[in-house]
Amino acid sequence: MAMTMKKALLRTGVASAVTAVVGSVGTNPHTRWYRRLRKPGWQPPAQAFPLVWTPLYALIAFGGARALSQGDGQQQKAVERTLAGNLALNATWSAIFFRARSPRWALAEIAALNVSNVMLVRQAMKVDRVAGAVLLPYAAWTLFATALNASIVRRNR
Repeated sequence: MAMTMKKALLRTGVASAVTAVVGSVGTNPHTRWYRRLRKPGWQPPAQAFPLVWTPLYALIAFGGARALSQGDGQQQKAVERTLAGNLALNATWSAIFFRARSPRWALAEIAALNVSNVMLVRQAMKVDRVAGAVLLPYAAWTLFATALNASIVRRNR
């Protein structure tokens, strides 16, 4: 039996908020190391990232909750596992890039996040088309972040 939307939204909201906090704690664009990296001219300013990520985390919470509240037991478990793995990958990227100072490893990690995004969107779409559609901006932004990460790797060999 699927969980209620209210319960699902509470769970996905907390999970998304924790992911946001962990990611923001791991991010520091003001370090000397980061400032010295060669970056593409199309990189948004640092202040744009929280403005983009805040609504994306809300969409993840809402889309995840819709999928969890619409699916049967088996679908619900699949969405829960995929969403949990996805959020773990999401939170880890910042630590790898900024704390470990490893754009190359971060690029490999964000590639895994993109695969996870595809899985999450597909599972959500099977259960509820709106849930899947709501997750698409997150997947699109992550592709943009991947291109940015790849450009930084190329420019800083």
